[in-house]
Amino acid sequence: MNPESKQPLPFPPFKTKAVEPVPITTRSRREKVLREAGFNLFNVHAKYVTVDLLTDSGTSAMSQAQWSALMSGDESYAGAESFLRFSEAVRKVTGMPHVIPTHQGRSAENLFFSAVCKPGDLIPNNTHFDTTEANVHHKGGLAVNLPCKEASDPELDSPFKGNIDLDALQKLVDENGPEKIPVCMITVTNNSAGGVAVSMENLKGVRNILKNVGIPLILDCARFAENAYFIKKYEPGYAVKPIAQIAHEMFSCADGALMSAKKDALVNIGGFIALRDEEVAKRVRELMVVIEGFPTYGGMAGRDMDALAVGLIEGLDDDYLEHRIGQVRRMGEKMREMGVPILWPPGGHGVYINAGKFLPHIPGQHFPGQAVSCELYLEGGVRAVEIGSVMFARKDAGGQWILPRFELVRLAVPRRVYHDAHLDHVALTAAKVFERREKVRGMKFTYEPPRLRHFLAEFDWIG
Repeated sequence: MNPESKQPLPFPPFKTKAVEPVPITTRSRREKVLREAGFNLFNVHAKYVTVDLLTDSGTSAMSQAQWSALMSGDESYAGAESFLRFSEAVRKVTGMPHVIPTHQGRSAENLFFSAVCKPGDLIPNNTHFDTTEANVHHKGGLAVNLPCKEASDPELDSPFKGNIDLDALQKLVDENGPEKIPVCMITVTNNSAGGVAVSMENLKGVRNILKNVGIPLILDCARFAENAYFIKKYEPGYAVKPIAQIAHEMFSCADGALMSAKKDALVNIGGFIALRDEEVAKRVRELMVVIEGFPTYGGMAGRDMDALAVGLIEGLDDDYLEHRIGQVRRMGEKMREMGVPILWPPGGHGVYINAGKFLPHIPGQHFPGQAVSCELYLEGGVRAVEIGSVMFARKDAGGQWILPRFELVRLAVPRRVYHDAHLDHVALTAAKVFERREKVRGMKFTYEPPRLRHFLAEFDWIG
């Protein structure tokens, strides 16, 4: 926010220097494309997508300072100057001394859980996202989700529905202790719960529970700057503090952090592990040489580390965050006004359609979220992603479906990319589909991968 006016800017705090054409397609073309893609939006070529809200990961528009930083890239295999600039920026933001670059978030998860997680371990979290959960399970651990009670009400207007349930965490710790719980994670913001924030009070409550028994707290901090914005806006005592100061206080509660920098660091590739414990950092680096590369490049080019170092600081700008999160909220408000059921309030990085309420006639095992996603594309060329039974449902030993709490469709907004008019089109597209919702059919797998199936699965309509 502008420090002189203390009022939100009425326009984006940036201007356009380069443009990219938006693909305009016909309904008949989209029908053909979607069928050829096996009704999986991940398989649709970008040249056939008008507004692409599949993900906010790696889709940001970089600034002139970031593009300039690319030219400073030092591509030395070891000890590159780019690594020094990158690690200095991470230390400045997180306050953590040991910085390990990775090419993206899931490689950070793979390395970290390989170093700390053994079969049978429990990893609590406010809510694990898909790759985090998959990496825990891949190492033989069990991902335990402990969302706060407010998160169970999709329409409750509460700013910190991303919190972890402190009572449930205390109970899990009391019953299992550090012998079974090597770390506790908190995801900021809470992606699977709608991109909603975690309060500073909740973070400090987690820290107090864990420090008494010596369990480290690790932040999954892909969207830490957006989380800090919500703390500034809604938590008492933070209104006049700069976002960067609030973010630093968040990290001070934790013993480590894993980041997909493709979100709040405004880059197209990159991530990191930041740690306070030198011994854990040593174990991670030893694995890194085998899995990712030398510890001063970690699968990244020097130029990408330089762009990340700049973007990590830019992503904490108050004016930018005011515009970015305000843009997401305005899209959510328009959809809600037109009757489209969404999770409320909107999160920092996207709007989540409540597909279960949108299509109440379609049971979870027939994938209402996937059906809504396909219809959004057919109607207006909008690409979204299902976060529901395709992503998280499983069958028990008896073949019965275990369904997630919500069937959702996420509309994730890339940073500094789309104008409000593009998002108005998205809201209108969703409203048009909602008007004919009773005609929408459920879906079935024609190909089901064994894990992270939403990326590669193929579908068809039922009936």
